[in-house]
Amino acid sequence: MARQEPAAETSSPSPLIARILDWIERVGNKLPDPAVLFLLALIITWVVSALLAPIDFSAIDPRTGDPVVIKNLLSGTEFTSFLSQMVQVFVNFAPLGVVLVAMLGIGVAEHTGFINAGLRALLGFTKRSLLTPMVITVGIVSHTAVDAGYVLVVPLGGVIFYAAGRHPLAGIAAAFAGVSGGFSANFVPSSIDPMLAGITQAGVQVLDTALLINPLNNYFFTASSSLLIILLGWFLTDKIVEPRLKATPLDGDLEDLPSMAALEPAERRALRWSLVSMVLALVVLTLTAIPGGSPWRDPLGELASPTAPLMRSIVPLIFLLFIIPGIVYGYAAGTVKTHRDIIEGMSKAMSGMGYYIVMAFFAAQFIFAFAQSNLGALIAIEGANFLRELGMPAQVTLIGIVFVTGLVNLLVGSASAKWALLAPILVPMLMSLGISPDLTQAAYRVGDSTTNIITPLMPYFPLIVVFCKRYVSNAGIGTLVAMMLPYSVVFLVGWSAFLLLYWAIGLPLGLQSSYVYP
Repeated sequence: MARQEPAAETSSPSPLIARILDWIERVGNKLPDPAVLFLLALIITWVVSALLAPIDFSAIDPRTGDPVVIKNLLSGTEFTSFLSQMVQVFVNFAPLGVVLVAMLGIGVAEHTGFINAGLRALLGFTKRSLLTPMVITVGIVSHTAVDAGYVLVVPLGGVIFYAAGRHPLAGIAAAFAGVSGGFSANFVPSSIDPMLAGITQAGVQVLDTALLINPLNNYFFTASSSLLIILLGWFLTDKIVEPRLKATPLDGDLEDLPSMAALEPAERRALRWSLVSMVLALVVLTLTAIPGGSPWRDPLGELASPTAPLMRSIVPLIFLLFIIPGIVYGYAAGTVKTHRDIIEGMSKAMSGMGYYIVMAFFAAQFIFAFAQSNLGALIAIEGANFLRELGMPAQVTLIGIVFVTGLVNLLVGSASAKWALLAPILVPMLMSLGISPDLTQAAYRVGDSTTNIITPLMPYFPLIVVFCKRYVSNAGIGTLVAMMLPYSVVFLVGWSAFLLLYWAIGLPLGLQSSYVYP
C-alpha cells in the first residue's frame, strides 16, 4: 500500500540559511564514520592527557577540594587498567542496554503490525498540520521516562511523518528536538528535578547552611518553557527543516512502514483487543504502585525518585507494554501463527542494530577515557572561573552561564556530572551577587538542553543517525547536525531571552523559589 504523497511546500528557508546548512551537511558527512570518529576522539584524549599530565593546575575540583589533576592515560598503569576494563565498560554503557531491550519489544510490535495499525488509526483523526506539535509534545513529556524518548519517540516521529506523506527525517528532527533539545522543559516533574536540586543544595552550603532548595524549585519555569519549545520547534520544523529536506530522496529500507490506507475490519478488531491488553497492563501497574508499601517505591515511599524500582524499570516496562499488545494483535489479526513469528520479530529488530552496536563500543570507550582523564572537569571549572573573573552585570553573567554550559555540554553530556562540577562555583558566585540559586539552576538547565542535539559525543547521537539511515542510506553526522542546528541556535537564543523576560516579569520559577538572595 502506498503512503500519502506529500503536499507541495508553501515556503522555503532563506537561501543563505539553506546554503549554510547544506555546507555543514557536506562537510559533516565527509567526516569519518561515527565509529571511527569516536576512535579518533579516544586517541586525541590519550595524547592530550599525556601532554597535560605534567602540568600543575590551580583550578580546584569542587568535588574533592583538591587541584584538578590530569591523568596520563598512556602511562603503563592507566593503559593496562583501560584494557582490563574495556569489556565491562562496553557492557555497562547505559544507552546500549536501554536501546536493545526496548527494541526487542518494539520490534515485535512492529513485526506483527500493531504499530502500523495504531499509527494509521491515529492519523485517521489527527490533522496533518498538527503532527509537528504533537510529536514535539510527546517528546517533551517522555522526559518523565528517563531515556525512553530516544528509543521510542524519535523513531516513531519518522514513521508518523512518513505515513502522513511528510518527510520522515523532519519527523525525526522534531522528535529529537522535543526529547533532547528541550530536555529541561516538561509539563510533568521528572527524576532530573530532585537530582539537580540536590547538587544545587551542595553549592548553597558553601555560603549558607540554612537555605534549603525545593526539588521543584524550577517547575513553573520548565512547564512554561514547554510551550515555548513546542512553538519554536513547530515553526522551525515546518518552515526551515522540512522545506529544506524536500530535495532529499528516500532510498532506505522502507518495507513494513505504515501507509494512510484505511484499516480493514480484521485489523480494527485486532487493534481494539491489543489496546485493551495494553490498558489492562497499565491498570495492573497502577494498582500495584498506588499502595504506600508498594514494591515499586523506594525505601522512603517515593515513586519518582531515581532509586525507586518503578523509575529503574522504565525500559523493561516499555518492553512489556509493546510486546504484550504486539502479540495480542498478531494472534487476533493472523500475522502471528506460532511463537516463532514472535522470535522472528525480535531477531529482525536486533539485525538492524548491528551498526549501532559497533558505534556504541567506540563511544563507550571514549566517554569512559575522557571522564577518567579529568579533561572535562578542567574545561568546566576553568570556564566557570573565567566567567567569574569577568565581573559582568548579573543579567549578562546569567546569560554567560547559559552559553558556558552549552559549550561544556558539547564535551560533557551528563547533566548531573556537569552540574556537580559547575554548581559549587556558579551557585555561590551568583549568591554573592544577590542572585538566588533557583535562578542560577534555571540558567544552567537552559544551556544544558540546547546543545545536546548537535554534538556527536552525546551517547544517543549515533542511534539517531541509525534512525535516519533507515530512510536515507547516505545520512551521516553532517545530515543530523545540519537538521538540528536551527533548533539548537533558536532554542539557545529564544530560551535565554524567555528566561530574562520571565525574570523581568517576576513570575515564580517554582515551589519555594526566589530570584534574589539577600
